[in-house]
Amino acid sequence: MSEAPGHAPPHALLRPRIALPFVLVALIWGSTWYVITGQIADVPPSWSVVYRFALATPAMFVVVLAMRQSLVMSRSGHALALLLGATQFCGNFNFVYRAEEHLTSGVVAVMFGMLMVPNALLARWWLGQQVTPRFLAGSAIAIAGIALLLIHEAQVARLGGNVALGVALALGGILSASIANVSQATATGRAQPMMALLTFAMLYGTLIDAAIAWAVAGPPVVPTASAFWAGTAWLAFAGSVVTFPLYWRIVREIGPGRAAYNGVLVIVVAMVISTFIEGYEWSLLAVAGATLGTLGMIVALRARQV
Repeated sequence: MSEAPGHAPPHALLRPRIALPFVLVALIWGSTWYVITGQIADVPPSWSVVYRFALATPAMFVVVLAMRQSLVMSRSGHALALLLGATQFCGNFNFVYRAEEHLTSGVVAVMFGMLMVPNALLARWWLGQQVTPRFLAGSAIAIAGIALLLIHEAQVARLGGNVALGVALALGGILSASIANVSQATATGRAQPMMALLTFAMLYGTLIDAAIAWAVAGPPVVPTASAFWAGTAWLAFAGSVVTFPLYWRIVREIGPGRAAYNGVLVIVVAMVISTFIEGYEWSLLAVAGATLGTLGMIVALRARQV
C-alpha cells in the first residue's frame, strides 16, 4: 500500500528522531498487554478503563500546558476529538480489557498486529491510498498464522474463557483502533494541533467510559490493592501519556502504513512477557502460528513501500 503524497520516504523509519520513539512505544505497549490482566481480576473492566484515563487525562493537560502547546481547536477539531475519544479511548480499550478475560495477553497482542488490515481498507476508502497485491498476500499469511495461534489457544484454554467471544471482542477493539488511527491522519486531523486533539480526545473518551461503566457495571468499584493502582499508573502515564503523543507524531510523520510496523515489535515483547510470566504454553502449532503471523505482517507492511 502506497503512502499519501507528502509522507516521509521509507528510510525515514531509520532516522533516530523516529526510530527511538518508535522502539520506546513498542517496548511500553508490549508490556501493557500483560499489565491489563491484573486490572480485570477484581474490578469490572469498564471501571478499570475509567480509572486509567481518569489519571491520564489530567496528566495530558499538564503536559500540554508545560510544553506551552495550544489547546485551541476548531469546531470540526472537537468533533473529530469526540470520534477519537469514542473509538480509541473508549471502544478500543473496553473491547481489549474484556478480550483478555478470555484470551492470553500475548494472543490478543498478536491479533492486534493485524491492525494494518482494517487500516489499509479504511485508508483506501478514506484517504485514497492504494492496496497492493503484495500487501494482500502478506495479510493472508499473517491471518493464517493468527488462526493457528487461536486454534492452539482453544485447545489449551487455560483461562477457562470463551475463546470465540475473546476473538470477537479483540476484533471490536481492532476496528475501533483502526477508525481512530486513520481518522486522525485525515486532512481535518492533521490541521489540528496534535497535542490538543489527543488531549481532548482522551477527555471525551474518559467521560464516555464513565457513562458506559455506570450503565453496564453499576456504581464505581474502587479496589484497595496497591498492585492494582501501580498497574493503573503504569498504563495511564507510561502506556498513555508518554506513548500516544509519540505514536501519533510517528503516524503524522511517516503515515499510518509504516507506523504499523510498531505492531510487530509490540508482539515480540508481549509474547516474551506472556511466556515467562503468564506461562504461555508453546507447541509446534503455536510456533508455526507466531512465525507465519510475524512474517506475514512484515511482508504486508513492506508492500507499503513499493
